[in-house]
Amino acid sequence: MNAITPADLEPQAPDAQAAAVATLEEDIVFGRLHPRERLTEDELMARFGLKRHAVRQVLAELELLGVVERKRNIGAVVRAYSAREVMELYALRDVLEVHAASLMPLPVAPARLAALVAVQREHDAAVADGDARRVFRSNQRFHRELFGLLDNAVLGQAIEEYARRTHPIRFGSLAAAHYRERARQEHWAMIHALRDGNRAALMTLCREHLLPSRDAYLASEQARRGA
Repeated sequence: MNAITPADLEPQAPDAQAAAVATLEEDIVFGRLHPRERLTEDELMARFGLKRHAVRQVLAELELLGVVERKRNIGAVVRAYSAREVMELYALRDVLEVHAASLMPLPVAPARLAALVAVQREHDAAVADGDARRVFRSNQRFHRELFGLLDNAVLGQAIEEYARRTHPIRFGSLAAAHYRERARQEHWAMIHALRDGNRAALMTLCREHLLPSRDAYLASEQARRGA
């Protein structure tokens, strides 16, 4: 690992670091950076115009988010999951998200439902335009708004944390137009369940909504091992 020099310690704009984190997160989500791929400090310094200490902070934040891991004698790499880890992670997401759906006050107040609909219309537009970055970010906003309806900050934070940990798993579904369209339709079905007070439908939708990204990743890993 290269040593940090005095020049490296010059202040770096926080916005530049945050932009680097967001860009690398998206690269991982969209499969531009693959599981097990190395992230070298020198390449990231050149790409983002950051000092070495700032790049290390970026990598540390990505590690905290669960999308990057440090390996001895290798450095930072995009997080890869075994089939067992994928199943366990998604089982936990199922517990958290379906439990949230079981507790959500129904039917949802019209004003709060309207806020969720507004976010979903942004997601609709992004899917229609084929803009993967906007699809990803509007999808995040939809789920934050959805589980925010429970008014349980602890559960909401847990759901968001473990959803983020699946970013390296989700590239197979986010990259495909038919998966994005399926997610869009499921979002509207959730909205209708919230409006109608149909808790059973909401819980089922929350469970089934998790499956495409899990199964696409497992299929890609199986194909990689076969190759």
